Amino acid sequence: MKAIWENSLFVRLLLCLRDWYHAGAIAGLFRHIREAYPHSRFKRMWDGFCAAPLCTAANSGYARLLAALRRCIEHLGDAARQSLVYRGCIAVWKPVSAFLGGGVVGRVLRFFGVRGLLLVCLALYLPLDVLIRWLSTTRGYLPGFIGSVWDEGMMLAAFVYILWHTAMRRAPLQSRATPVDAYLLLFIGVGFFLMCAVSPYPSIALDGYRAVVQYLFWFFLVTRLIEDDRDFGIFYGTLVVMALVIALHGIYQFIVAAPIPAAWVSQTEESVRTRVYSITGSPNIMGSFLVLFAPMVAGIAYYSKKLWIKVLAICCTGMMCLSIIFTFSKGAWGGLAVAVIVFAVFLDRRLIALMGVAGAGALLAIPSIATRITYLFTADYVEASQRAGRMVRWETGLDLLHESNPLLGFGLGRFGGAVAMQNKIIEESDTFSYFYMDNYYLKTLVEMGYLGLLFFVLLLIGLVLWCLRAVGRTKLTETDRTRVLAVSMFAGMCGVLVHCYFENIFEVPYMMAYFWSLAAAVLYLGYFRKKRNTAG
Repeated sequence: MKAIWENSLFVRLLLCLRDWYHAGAIAGLFRHIREAYPHSRFKRMWDGFCAAPLCTAANSGYARLLAALRRCIEHLGDAARQSLVYRGCIAVWKPVSAFLGGGVVGRVLRFFGVRGLLLVCLALYLPLDVLIRWLSTTRGYLPGFIGSVWDEGMMLAAFVYILWHTAMRRAPLQSRATPVDAYLLLFIGVGFFLMCAVSPYPSIALDGYRAVVQYLFWFFLVTRLIEDDRDFGIFYGTLVVMALVIALHGIYQFIVAAPIPAAWVSQTEESVRTRVYSITGSPNIMGSFLVLFAPMVAGIAYYSKKLWIKVLAICCTGMMCLSIIFTFSKGAWGGLAVAVIVFAVFLDRRLIALMGVAGAGALLAIPSIATRITYLFTADYVEASQRAGRMVRWETGLDLLHESNPLLGFGLGRFGGAVAMQNKIIEESDTFSYFYMDNYYLKTLVEMGYLGLLFFVLLLIGLVLWCLRAVGRTKLTETDRTRVLAVSMFAGMCGVLVHCYFENIFEVPYMMAYFWSLAAAVLYLGYFRKKRNTAG
């Protein structure tokens, strides 16, 4: 294997690039591009693209509607402050607040604030979900329904807090409306139409619609929960720490060779002794989860000026990449490659070469990686995929779509996703069976037809364009390196979008909540950033 690798075209290409680099050819080319870029037409086009203001200006209908809604809420708040109920609640809260103020709970509340606590709970969505379900379902310490509705309760709490914050005239005066709102509302509206138009089983259609659109609302909530840099720092830091702990757990699972189902590897991949999954329960979801957050850890190394923080961030990034490798999820590997490329294009192009060297080293150091990759190009893989793999699943999904209604789809919640797997209405037979589509875009196409897929792709294109604009509006100077953080989050999002082509990533609630929360955080840095050192 080593001899084959050393004589391969890929290695010879790397050696050739190394020789060119040492000869100064590549360095000279990069230097020429760097010197020419500030005066290039592309630079002027990029600046014009990023300078585009939010289309939700004060004179737009959407902005006027939000402003009218805000005035209505504020008037209700003014009336509520004069009521006996409000004064009674304040009278009860004052002694409770004084009692809690001197203890640990009081100090935590003062440090984070209500917004900070809500953002921390959102950042800890995955571990909280696992813990609450374990307490309610496995141990019985909590009522069983709590495990299913606690996340809706958290979303409702965030919504109520934003309403209260606005009613008390404490919310920022600047509107938090974004053009992405329009894309989201349009897709939500199209989904509602499709739910009503194709619903032979209304309850299943409603569940399918809820699974598709519910967690999109985190975008609206987080754009209003992050009011200043302190809120952003709390959210970003909690996400990083949580992701690092899960990555370390994944490395531990690889060391101890955690047992896995036989279906996770094929018979030709016997050298793969385990695939890490931590508390996610799935190596593919684990890989996508870490792809989303690994660039954020790497971003700290570029953002911080302290050497020890840079070194620590680099080490932690390496551990997260190792954990991604140990998932043996080919889709996650592809997503990581895309995330690294996006990160490198904006911040440090040397990372592309580093990724190639690191990948080559991983192939040599861990033979099972090379085995899993080379398996993709074998006749055994094609045969297995056509028999019970992605190829036959995608083909079956497309056949089902064209046999039903290609424009409007087979129906929300009816095939290819979690809702369909939980509600098997159609009797399974030799010619029909339920399964996960392993492609979120194709799953959307089958359930929502070409109409639904069109508006979903339109939503993603709009999101990417406005995130790019937000990144372009951030600064990258010696004193303000905000762009590093924006690029870090955007790179992880791009990696997840790529992975969605190979897995139903957005079928997992916390992945969808994290993705749209990071999208809101990117737009905050580009359009709404506000420095403030006091808690709200």
